[in-house]
Amino acid sequence: MRWILSIICVLLVMITSLPGYAQTITEKQLQEAEIIAEKAIFAGRNGDFSQAETYWTQLIEEFPSNPAVWSNRGNIRVVAGNIEGAIADYNQAIFLAPNTTDPYLNRGAALEAQGKFEEAKSDYNHILELDPTDAMAYNNRGNAQAGQGNWEAALKDYEKAVELQPDFAFARANVALALYEMGQKTEAIAEMKKIVRKYPMFADMRAALTAVLWEQGKQGEAESNWVATVGVDSRYQDLNWVKNIRRWPPQMVVALENFLSLK
Repeated sequence: MRWILSIICVLLVMITSLPGYAQTITEKQLQEAEIIAEKAIFAGRNGDFSQAETYWTQLIEEFPSNPAVWSNRGNIRVVAGNIEGAIADYNQAIFLAPNTTDPYLNRGAALEAQGKFEEAKSDYNHILELDPTDAMAYNNRGNAQAGQGNWEAALKDYEKAVELQPDFAFARANVALALYEMGQKTEAIAEMKKIVRKYPMFADMRAALTAVLWEQGKQGEAESNWVATVGVDSRYQDLNWVKNIRRWPPQMVVALENFLSLK
């Protein structure tokens, strides 16, 4: 889905932007819908996924032909762990808006969560047919390639994402992680340090630097980066999350495990 891995991004597409709606609903209905959508977004950001889903369902019942509300409920269902329900919502959003890229991207991410990497790549490929400049689609296709252990293809996709969107921090991080997995450790560490210099609060690369610096015997630097990591995002203390949700490459997971076990 179109999100930064640490938080869900529930992006409301205004109902007035959909053809025909401005002529068929009242201003009062639009105002009420905006209020409900704001409540849904607030609930989702605060971790109340059940309430957020209830709000999006309310909007679906009111505006069943609006693909945005289906896709947004799918986003909430993903983060709540209801992957099958999310995919059903994305399918409906795609049915309603077959030439809109967001539902394909969101469905691809959900399919990845199920380990269905080929199906996910098909969705990302379709996005790139619709919009060859979609950096997120390249990045996510790289994730699917990585899920299959195809690191060279993954690296190419990550690098293309960075080429298209130079400030795409997670794509840059993925380049560094892929380089490390491919044995290009010097280049990987150099890239990690560049990213941290530009984004000092980027927990993902702080955690990565912790692991690789510990491997190099640079305990002081490793500890310093770790303090910064957990101060921003404590999930990096959970190897299961790092391995299965963030989906770091195997060698990076081992490096972090070594740090955590010896710390």
